[in-house]
Amino acid sequence: MLKLNFLEIVKIMNFKKIKGDASDRKFYRSKNSILVYSKKNKYKNLLVYDCINKILNNHKIHAPKLIKNNYDKSSIQITDLGKKSVKNILTKNNRYKIYKKIIDILIKFKKIKNTKTINLNGKQYCMKKYNYKDLYNEADLFNKWYTPYYNKKLAKPYKKKKIRKIINALIKKIKLPNNTFVHRDFHVSNMMYKNKKIYLIDSQDAVIGNPAYDLASLIDDVRYNSSNLLKKNIYSYFLQKSKILDRKSFQNDFLILSVLRNLKILGIFTRLAKRDKKNNYLKLIPYTWKLIKLRTSGNNIFDELVSCLNNKK
Repeated sequence: MLKLNFLEIVKIMNFKKIKGDASDRKFYRSKNSILVYSKKNKYKNLLVYDCINKILNNHKIHAPKLIKNNYDKSSIQITDLGKKSVKNILTKNNRYKIYKKIIDILIKFKKIKNTKTINLNGKQYCMKKYNYKDLYNEADLFNKWYTPYYNKKLAKPYKKKKIRKIINALIKKIKLPNNTFVHRDFHVSNMMYKNKKIYLIDSQDAVIGNPAYDLASLIDDVRYNSSNLLKKNIYSYFLQKSKILDRKSFQNDFLILSVLRNLKILGIFTRLAKRDKKNNYLKLIPYTWKLIKLRTSGNNIFDELVSCLNNKK
């Protein structure tokens, strides 16, 4: 029997390569489906991705559905959600209305209780819990990647040590428990719009984590430049809908997680450029810094971090 390689199969089945993302995955579109290919780290990019999509769909949150399992050949076939992301359809007139629909999805996350499912290999999968070590390692990407290339002063050993100490201190000030489904990359570029419904994609990094994390991802989205007024309105709508009792603790965690996440993003964008030759993310760095400044300004929990970043001590 003639054995075909992956690219030959793609050609015969008339799949066309489409634009990818920051991951190791490659995407191909046919008439009615998307082929996701990932030879490197296929456990997370295919198996975990499918599991999270199942969990979301089981809780009536729209996500891609599996059509065909080719995990042994490093690919899966999923439903095609079209070419329109939520970011593509946002206008000045409809923004707030659409963001309210997104917040409604975020509220549904709190109701997800069953975080187990059967994976592509027929075994049980259980979502992992986000912990402080994860937060620290992610924020430390700022030290490992961003400072050596773009801020030599901060890359000095004693500065790195200082920043790491500050990051640890900020993490210890987080107050709310890790008890909520967290997408971890919850922003409008990772949402598709089809038949007037919002579908979540790129969910392979989802964990059980802090209820403020995804709101910070959404509001302080480095890929979509929104006004401070819109940010405030989205935040207020979330508080209203979620009926959070301890608003002070929630705000505390929102601010810390936003800053730590954007420090991580600075590291990731640098790594994508320097290691993976994906330079298109570098243009987002100035706005990432603007968001860090927005959340650290006037908040004394960040005084030490601000001084350090500004090379004052």
